[in-house]
Amino acid sequence: MSTQSGHSRQLSQRTAFGLLFVATIIVVLPVLFIIWQIIINGIGTISWEFLTQPPSQAGKAGGIFPAIVGTFYLMLGTVILSLPIGVLAAIYLAEYAPHNWLTRVINLAIINLAGVPSIVYGLFGLGVFVIGLNFGLSLLAASLTLACQALAMTITTSREAILAIPRGYREGSLAIGATKWQTVRHVILPQARPGVITGAVLAMSRAAGETAPILVVGAAFLLPGLPQSPFDQFMALPYHLYTVAAHVPGMPEGTMWGVALVLLAVVLSFNVLATIIRLRARRRRV
Repeated sequence: MSTQSGHSRQLSQRTAFGLLFVATIIVVLPVLFIIWQIIINGIGTISWEFLTQPPSQAGKAGGIFPAIVGTFYLMLGTVILSLPIGVLAAIYLAEYAPHNWLTRVINLAIINLAGVPSIVYGLFGLGVFVIGLNFGLSLLAASLTLACQALAMTITTSREAILAIPRGYREGSLAIGATKWQTVRHVILPQARPGVITGAVLAMSRAAGETAPILVVGAAFLLPGLPQSPFDQFMALPYHLYTVAAHVPGMPEGTMWGVALVLLAVVLSFNVLATIIRLRARRRRV
């Protein structure tokens, strides 16, 4: 009887594993197909001139250098503006906040913040930063808008990294006379740094691929040069791809695929970097 029940459990486990494997393949294959199509259609366009020259003839000729630089400016501004606030909020929620209704409301608000459509953030940035604070259509307004969007991810990843630190670290530090803030600053944060950095890198990756928010707060299709200050307009890869694919008649398909490939490379590179940081952190803890 026990042998039959053992065989039945093994069969159930194999069936479950098989269904999970099939589901994984169903999810992964379309992604791999899309990446493969972008690579084989766009690799022929990639050249030194394409990566280092400004666009010309309404984007039909030249390169995408201003869009690449503008994208990195946007990612850098997003992290600089969102990381300090996100980490400080995570420290408060993980180490100082009492377990009451207000904390639960804050955590619920952070979860809802991650689910707000990106175009809503764009309209919020237009009303608050562009019009309300009179920043105009600028790199600063776009960075602030994406920083608001990135706060949910930054707070969540930083908070989970802090909570993952064993309690013994805190107790040991407090036992030798350190204050709560000294414990957080010199013990908890150094241990949680890989998780915080991972969240920052993922926030940068998301900022690199957003189109809807920057569409209304400062992105431009063609500019004569690079932005010279945070109050200048800028070019960005996702908006450039959207424009050349949807609004420029007679655009060569190779150019569209080339822009898509560069954008894909930027986003995937930051995701790979985040994965490497996370794996190295796990090995060090082990």
